[in-house]
Amino acid sequence: MTSPTGPARTRPTRMVERVSDHDIEALTTLLDANRVAHVAFVSADAQPVVLPIAFARDGDNLLLHGSTASRWLRAIAQAIPVSVAVTSLDALVIARSAFESSMRYRSAVLFGRCRPVEDSAKQAALDLITEALLPGRVAELRRPTAKELAATLVLRFTVEDFTIKVAQGWPDDSPEDVRGSAWAGVLPFETRLPQAYPAPDLRPGIDLPESVRRLLGGAPA
Repeated sequence: MTSPTGPARTRPTRMVERVSDHDIEALTTLLDANRVAHVAFVSADAQPVVLPIAFARDGDNLLLHGSTASRWLRAIAQAIPVSVAVTSLDALVIARSAFESSMRYRSAVLFGRCRPVEDSAKQAALDLITEALLPGRVAELRRPTAKELAATLVLRFTVEDFTIKVAQGWPDDSPEDVRGSAWAGVLPFETRLPQAYPAPDLRPGIDLPESVRRLLGGAPA
């Protein structure tokens, strides 16, 4: 994944202090911490389309997957230009005025093209996606059948260009507002998994798997 050279599609026009075009480390951290990307493209009939798709980072590329019956996935599999957006909302920044109130966030927009993963590499790619969603889960599952693999389209999104924007500040109130009586501060968002709910048809005696216990912070089975 190389740093962009600043073409028009990634050149910022405002809030330039929040843009870090060359921070690849920040980009990989953002991608590894999120599981859903919004994939945008223009269809063959000139209609704008945005698809929310689960993804996993594979080195400098992203892996996407879905049903072979999806006409939208089949469309982007033709290596047409695609834009991918990933955002992490970290906190609400509550200022003393609505105008200065904002958010702490990290967001990236990536440009590139998708191509199908070869059949010989499809299983490994799907394992990588599963492990990104639930580390350790692959070892607990049966292997996919040939029919399931045939019904799944796996795409590799090659990043050609990107821009990343990071906002981490505090309220930027005017001196007049600071002297006022309104509260100001930051409210962080926390993502946690408090409990696992067994499926209604789960057979008795099946313990919570290790992969799920780890995500719950070591909760007992």
